[in-house]
Amino acid sequence: MSTYTQIIYHIVFSTKNREKTLSFCHHESLFRYIWGILNKKQCTLYQINGTEDHLHILTHLHPNERLADLIKDIKLATNHWNKTENVFPNFRGWQNGYGAFTCSENQKEKLVQYIKRQKEHHKHVDFKEELISLLNEHGVTYDEKYMG
Repeated sequence: MSTYTQIIYHIVFSTKNREKTLSFCHHESLFRYIWGILNKKQCTLYQINGTEDHLHILTHLHPNERLADLIKDIKLATNHWNKTENVFPNFRGWQNGYGAFTCSENQKEKLVQYIKRQKEHHKHVDFKEELISLLNEHGVTYDEKYMG
């Protein structure tokens, strides 16, 4: 028998100290690079977007991949890519940690639309508010000292 899964994650992580170093004019090249990483790992990317200080990724997780390893690989590879290409000159790296939330197939399209609208959404809500809202929505306990 083959392995069959449906594991969809909404992954969120920020730049170091939530610095606004991801200029919008270069987002597409960053997103394409991350898509390439996911593709090599046989993960299906449904949507990626973000702002100057954080990213949202909605992806299917291949059963051979561990979530923590996937996120580590994305962060390490994009750090190296940026150092080599100097696409974001003021970028100093990614924050430690991440948020990752599972979703069902019937929630996927709603999340795709939410992620597509990140620029508009963050005209009214900052990243900290958004992250706390996601944590509360998914019943995740968090330590306020890491929300700074």
